[in-house]
Parts: sequence; structure tokens; C-alpha cells
Amino acid sequence: MSERAWYVVQTYSGLENAAKRNIENRVESMNMQDFIFNVLVPEEKVYERKKNGELKEVVIKPFPGYVFIDMIVTDETWFMVRNTPMVTGFLGSSGGGAKPVPLLEEEIQPILKKCGLISEKKFEAEIGDEVKIVAGAFAGQTGKIDQIDHQKKTVRVLVDFFGRLTPAELEFNEVKPL
Repeated sequence: MSERAWYVVQTYSGLENAAKRNIENRVESMNMQDFIFNVLVPEEKVYERKKNGELKEVVIKPFPGYVFIDMIVTDETWFMVRNTPMVTGFLGSSGGGAKPVPLLEEEIQPILKKCGLISEKKFEAEIGDEVKIVAGAFAGQTGKIDQIDHQKKTVRVLVDFFGRLTPAELEFNEVKPL
């Protein structure tokens, strides 16, 4: 049996929600809840300025014509999704019986974060805390946090280098709080 992964399904542009509804209805009617877990049409709220100067909230679809599905691909699920009304096929499937290619974890993570399905892990250290550097040129050394930038997800650590405190700018995943 295949692994659970995210796949991209092509649909008619503007009919993404109809395709999502059709897929969800077929999952329910064919008892495929153990194989198809989540159907997602990513949406983003943006603000547009109207002619009179007021701001208006507008919901846009950053991926028009695509629906994302968290599923386990079997012959049955693959056939069911492909033959759902409003679905034109899987992205990454060349046809002729070729199974679709799942999205890589680094491709789907930003989409899920933007949609609010997963939240980012908060950096748990504060300025003045001791950290161990786990990657980069200073790997294995310890230092004190001098500055934290949550927007860039970086931290400046003062490292003892030949008797002098040297600042090193590192990403959150390159340090571990002690």
C-alpha cells in the first residue's frame, strides 16, 4: 500500500469548490474515509482599495484550477478521484495508467501554514539564554543570544572565538536552547 501524501488535482478554473464538494461527496458515499483524509482549496484574504478609498476584504485563490488532496493512492482511490465530475486529472500523472507524483513536504508545508491548517513552532529561547549551535561554521559551540528576529526566523548569537565574542547570525533551526 502507498504512503499517505498530498497530491494536486486539476480542475476547471473557478470550479475548485464544486470539485472539492464532489470529491468529498464521493468519499462519503464510497466509504473511502480511511484513504482520503483532507480535500483543500487554498484561499487567501487580501484587501483591495475601492474607488471611494475604502478597503474591501476579498478572498482569492492563489492556485486557480487546483485542489489539494491528502490521501493514500490505491487503484480505487486514484480511479474515484480521476472520474469525479469537475476533475480533469492529477498533476504529475502522465496518463496511460501512471500514478500521480505526491508533493514534497517542503512544497506543501507553506501552503498548509498559509491556510492555517498547521502552525509554526514558536522559538523557545529568549535574549541572554545559552544555546548550542547545531549547524553551520560554529556547529558544536555554545553562545548567548544577543538578538532575535521572528520575522526572518534568525537569531544573533555571541560566540567565544579566539577569546573574543563574535556575533553569528543563525536560523532558528541551527540553534538549540540549553
